[in-house]
Amino acid sequence: MSSKIQVFLPAAFIKVSAFAGFLSAAILVVNAAKRAGVIPTSPFTQLAAPIAQLAAIGLVIGIYLLISREPGALGTVGAMLSVLSLAGLVGVEFVLNLVFPYVDRGAVTVLRAGPLGIALTAVSVLFLLGTVVFMLALWRTDGVPKGAVVLYTASVIPIALHTVFPEAVLQLGLVGLAVAITWLAFWMLRRIPQEASEGTAVRGPATGAIAG
Repeated sequence: MSSKIQVFLPAAFIKVSAFAGFLSAAILVVNAAKRAGVIPTSPFTQLAAPIAQLAAIGLVIGIYLLISREPGALGTVGAMLSVLSLAGLVGVEFVLNLVFPYVDRGAVTVLRAGPLGIALTAVSVLFLLGTVVFMLALWRTDGVPKGAVVLYTASVIPIALHTVFPEAVLQLGLVGLAVAITWLAFWMLRRIPQEASEGTAVRGPATGAIAG
């Protein structure tokens, strides 16, 4: 594999990951507006909600490829936990948006009191844990915007622990997370020319190197 291809493919992937972040952020804002009553709940907003987590998986993977040589095992564990929890949140969003609205409240209460409630709680806790570990790895990585890391972490807390926070705080958390994700996505796009010029972009199987 030529060095040109080795640099081009990762750069293209990082761009796709960054734009996945933009998509995730946009949907998070829509979710916040829906919860605040600014826009009505519709089939579109219900179907779009899980896409925020799916797109966020792409963002996390892209960030990991950029930093993986620097934070070591901490970044790897954080990325794995984040991806796993985001995948779980996709299922949570499907239940919350495409199941619960169409059954009576009594059934929802019964479902939340059973194994489903335990699963929802476990996913939320894993989401918070994965975020803290991954953001700690980012904090220790040179060049990562520290403000975005702090805002991302602070915003995830009321989202993951939404049952103990007022609705208004949850809505602020969604908007704050959207801002943090957008910030990190722009950082990723700015990082690509730097990585390519320094020859440290993510490389393909020919060298086995992963860029930071």
